[in-house]
Amino acid sequence: MATDKIRAVIFDVGGVLIRTDDPRPRAELERRLGLAPGAAEELVFNGEMGTRAQLGEISAGELWRWVQQRLGLDDAGLEEFRRAFFGGDRLDVELVNYVRALRPRRQTAIISNAMDSLRTQLTTDDPAADAFDLIVCSAEERVMKPDAAIYERTLARLGVAPDEAVFVDDAARNIAGARAVGMHALHYMPGMDVPGELARLGVNAPARA
Repeated sequence: MATDKIRAVIFDVGGVLIRTDDPRPRAELERRLGLAPGAAEELVFNGEMGTRAQLGEISAGELWRWVQQRLGLDDAGLEEFRRAFFGGDRLDVELVNYVRALRPRRQTAIISNAMDSLRTQLTTDDPAADAFDLIVCSAEERVMKPDAAIYERTLARLGVAPDEAVFVDDAARNIAGARAVGMHALHYMPGMDVPGELARLGVNAPARA
């Protein structure tokens, strides 16, 4: 249902703003190391240590040192692992430019389950930080989506009510978490026309001259 009340548009990073468009580098990495398909992502993101890094219990550096030890890599091997692991990831520049165009009429923000390296990544590796008024990182907050606290803190910092914000994420559980606190939410799927879907909620970027 369309609404003209939306004052803040909030995005996830991994799977939305930055996506693994080419799975081949990661798959080839797993093949070379004798890992099962999906095992590299489990090590870095989805396993116990990855979760601890996203909760800020350990630093990104500590996680990578653990991965290095776990796989028996030397320093050059770890660097190659990281290069290949992220080799197929791409920043959606068109989407980030759309986000930039939403300002200053609407506030823009990020809520990401991420390690403490997120801000460096969005400033240096995948420049996008300038498009957002607020970046909320789970490692800094010590709480992860879909916990209500991370959404509520974001809304409070933006100074908006839940029904004045829309959240875009690729994980169904995180969409459910946002809706549970009263936010509008879009479940991102590959190929989704995000500007078009947001327009259905009354969110439109200014037309280009």
